[in-house]
Amino acid sequence: MTQTLELCASAALVEGGRAVGFDVRYAGQGSRAFAIRYQGQVYAYLNRCSHIPMEMDYQEGQFFDDSGRWLLCSTHGAAYEPDSGACAGGPCRGGLVKIALSESDGVVHWHTGPQLKPPEF
Repeated sequence: MTQTLELCASAALVEGGRAVGFDVRYAGQGSRAFAIRYQGQVYAYLNRCSHIPMEMDYQEGQFFDDSGRWLLCSTHGAAYEPDSGACAGGPCRGGLVKIALSESDGVVHWHTGPQLKPPEF
């Protein structure tokens, strides 16, 4: 069953800026995820490097390199395409796990699915 949940105000995601983090359940485990804005569109991924499954940000919400062009894993130096999550260089094994987002009326929403769910409290 798919749910649509409010994530944040659109203004919270600045082009090439800090990500908005949120909690999800993926493959039966609690995980962190992040949402970004790149080239005017919003994208979200699990905060998990494909090289070694650990969080990618060195400081909370910092995923973009200095140019604002790549998402970087601060531990391994793997670079990912912001719009697809595909590996663009470094020690990757595949790409990032993408999370469906939509944006309307000044609000960003994320969409759950069979593998990706809101956390259970």
